[in-house]
Formats: sequence, structure tokens, C-alpha cells
Amino acid sequence: AVQLVESGGGSVQSGGSLRLTCRTSAYITDTYCMGWFRQKPGEEREGVAVISSAAFIEYTQAVKGRFTISRDPRTSTLYLEMTDLKPEDTAMYYCVAGPGPNRCSVRPSATDLFLYWGQGTQVTVSS
Repeated sequence: AVQLVESGGGSVQSGGSLRLTCRTSAYITDTYCMGWFRQKPGEEREGVAVISSAAFIEYTQAVKGRFTISRDPRTSTLYLEMTDLKPEDTAMYYCVAGPGPNRCSVRPSATDLFLYWGQGTQVTVSS
């Protein structure tokens, strides 16, 4: 079975840092596009960062310069390093994966690419 299991969420103060980790089953090979989405209370899910097998990386504008996505294909693990966190980053963060690398993007039009979603990990940033 395909499994994406997130960890690393928590509560921090504004300006703090967190590192999210997503462990995947072996079915998610390094040919997959992987990424992180988030959902804020009362809002739609939005793409935060993606990384493809061709090392293509894309971030949503709001996190550029503060978040870093990376993956370790040897262990099928995805990471999201988040620094200088702001209250507006408060959301449930989801690890996602889909067959890639074509259409690997944070844009809303590419959301349907991501067939597999984790259960999410909560990030709360207080001012």
C-alpha cells in the first residue's frame, strides 16, 4: 500500500523554524513528483513546494527564501525546512506524491497530479 507519513509539525513563535519529514513507502520511487501542500482554516489547499525527479523545484511566492524542499531517494524521504515562520504559515501541512516529472508544479492546475496524500501535520505559528 502507498503510504505517506508526515512528522515534525508543532507550535513555534514567529521567526522560529521547523523541519517537516515525510516518509514514504517504497512504491513512491524517485521518478515521482513530490511536494508539500497546506490548508489554512477556512481556505482551500495550496501548493507550497514541489520537487521532481529531474531536480526541478518550485515554491509558492509566499515561502520563497524561507522554505527549502529536499528529498533523499535512498530512503524515500521528503523534507521541508521552514525558517522565519510567520503566523500566516499556520496550517495543516500535507505530503503529496504523483507520477512525474511532467506537470510537477505548485500551481492549482497541477493539483490533480498528486494522487497520494498523507494525513497531515499541524504547524502553528504564534505572534
